[in-house]
Amino acid sequence: MPARSRAAAGRQPVPSRPSARSAPSDARYLAAVIPTTILAVIAQLADAEGVAVEPWLAGIGITRAQIDDASVRVSYRQASLIIKRALRAIPRSDFGLEVGAHQSNGTFGVMGLAMMTSRTFGEAVAVGVEYADITGALMDVELDAMEPNAHEVALVARPRFADEEILVFLCEELFASTLQLARNLVGPAFKPERLELTYPAPPHAAGYRKLFGCEVRFGTARNRMIVAARWLEQRLPTHHPVSAQQALAICREQAAQIRRQSEIIASVERILRRRLAEHPTLGEVAQNLNLSERTLRRHLATAGRVYRDIHDQLRAERALELLSAGSLSIAAIGSEVGYSDAREFRRAFKRWTGAPPTALRHAGAPAD
Repeated sequence: MPARSRAAAGRQPVPSRPSARSAPSDARYLAAVIPTTILAVIAQLADAEGVAVEPWLAGIGITRAQIDDASVRVSYRQASLIIKRALRAIPRSDFGLEVGAHQSNGTFGVMGLAMMTSRTFGEAVAVGVEYADITGALMDVELDAMEPNAHEVALVARPRFADEEILVFLCEELFASTLQLARNLVGPAFKPERLELTYPAPPHAAGYRKLFGCEVRFGTARNRMIVAARWLEQRLPTHHPVSAQQALAICREQAAQIRRQSEIIASVERILRRRLAEHPTLGEVAQNLNLSERTLRRHLATAGRVYRDIHDQLRAERALELLSAGSLSIAAIGSEVGYSDAREFRRAFKRWTGAPPTALRHAGAPAD
């Protein structure tokens, strides 16, 4: 392992100070509904190189064991922070391609089974697009016809949030894993017609052409993989109608569960953001939602969340925003997130982020 990787692995990450644009109010940013599939692959590669994963998790609220737990869900915020820290600890420019190429049908779980047992490659692709969320996808995907060229289709990937720091990684991981899955389904001869990416050519651009075996264009209008439409008609040798029906039924239920979990978590977070300074209890939030405390606790448990963790996460994010603005004292910031005692706030902040508020406050903030 390179010396630079070893040094980065042992470094305690300093939480970045978000701006209003890097901490969106969109419920999808904070709702813990994303499976840890991609994070587990990253962690496996880190383990193989002797890179410690635990420092990446400081102040995020999950453990190393939970990354490998199929029942655990994380938010986009948590996943993106872990990826950013992983990229600093394993500073290879082509790490996204490596993570994507490391995946197989098994990585995609029940969706991979549903695709594998589909009748044709086209039906398998439709399944993959419709149920991408249950596999932990961090980009939104769709299949577009290439008008007026009816001989090609495009798998389009759109970032959910503007985050240039991980855009290259997300595109590489998505398209490389899609390529691996496609070759597992229809054979090693599969290759796209071309790959189009919105960002400039990275230092390892030649690695794209070697992996995908096609023309690669950088600096384009959209991120997309162009595929000859004839591939969609190819029948799959692994087609099994009964297994396909069973797998699709599980995919539908998992997708519905993600929607339900997203709604309840978003509702809790909306109330907490509005009442952070009041330090509301679980019972008070439940009352706002016309639920019993026990029912709300059960809904959160089903989503793999704990009320205190949600509350702490939102308080930490709001405190970081106020520190970044630099217009309030630390005592006032503590009051804004429900702490009447500045010392208690400082201790809580260090527990959330791994650093005291004075280490992260914006230059020019008023003294306490």
